This record gives sequence, C-alpha cells and structure tokens, in this order.
Amino acid sequence: MHVIVCVKQIPDPALPGELDPSTNTLKREGKLILDESDSYGVEMALQLVAAAGDGEVSLVSMAPNEEVSGLRTALAMGAAKAVLVSDPSLAGADALTTAKVLAAATKRLGDADLIIAGTESSDGYTGTVPEQMAEVLGLPSVTFAKTVEVADGALKVDRQTEAGYDEVTCSLPAVVTVTAGVVEPRYPSFKGI
Repeated sequence: MHVIVCVKQIPDPALPGELDPSTNTLKREGKLILDESDSYGVEMALQLVAAAGDGEVSLVSMAPNEEVSGLRTALAMGAAKAVLVSDPSLAGADALTTAKVLAAATKRLGDADLIIAGTESSDGYTGTVPEQMAEVLGLPSVTFAKTVEVADGALKVDRQTEAGYDEVTCSLPAVVTVTAGVVEPRYPSFKGI
C-alpha cells in the first residue's frame, strides 16, 4: 500500500508572526515546523500501511524557501520519503495553485492507493486544498474523517458531521482529510531528526 500525505510547513505559532508588506501574506523566512494538523495525517498513514503489512508512506509539500525542518519531523515519525516543491514564485500562492502543484507532485511519486491531508492548515484555514487536489486528480474525496479503514480496494470512513457521524465508503484511490484527534501522533524519533 502506498499512502501519500500532504503536509504543510508553517511558521512556528509560538513565535510572533509578521506580514510581508509587498504581498500581504505571512512571512515564511527561517525555520518552519510541521503543521500540527498534518501530524494526524502522517500518523494515520503510518498505521494504515502497518495494518496492510506492506507499503510505504510518502510526503508532499510546497514551500517557497526550500525549508525542510517540518518535513524532517514527518520523516522522523516514520515516513519513507518526501518531495518538496519549492520556488520563489509560489510565495503567497492561492489554494487552487497549491492544489495543482501538490497534485502534480503526487503524480510524480507514482500510483498512490490513498492521499491523506489535514482538514485545514492552522495558518490559512481555507480547508479547500485537498478537495481541489481530488478534483484535479479525478479522485473521490471524503472530508472530516474521524476513523479510516482500507479493505478490499475500498475506503470506509466515519465522517464527522454536526449531527454526529456519517459512514461513507468509496473506491480507491481516493483523497481523505482527517480531523484532529483521529489518531494520537507518535513522537518523532531522535535518530530520525
């Protein structure tokens, strides 16, 4: 099983943020960290691959400044490889551009059985990139997953709703977004960092 996780590297929220006056976007110079919401996706992917008994977890990310600290954290959790798409022209990219770039990176990694992303990033909160990626890739998309199972070429998800949960099933490959608390993310290994 090959699971690709979309991860976002963000400025450390514990540090004061600063806007770039020329782009009106958050400055992203310096060290970036793994967005906490994406750590749930990485952990879910690792658990699904372990349950399948074979496969690997790959990461895709986009950043304008070639910073890899956040990716290193996800690799130290157990992901096998990471692809960073980095170009200064991507600074301040909108959600659709981000989705197209991540979709292209996903295609280059090869056939994925499942693509996982956090429901939304903690620095932008648009929550639309995974669904736009699914559309670009021509894949089904399931959002707000609280539980995820893969069996017999299908994805079974308990999807969080205002009224409780909906059980959703779709064919693979697919894109799924996971919510905080779906699993307990493991700590990155010191050796891996």
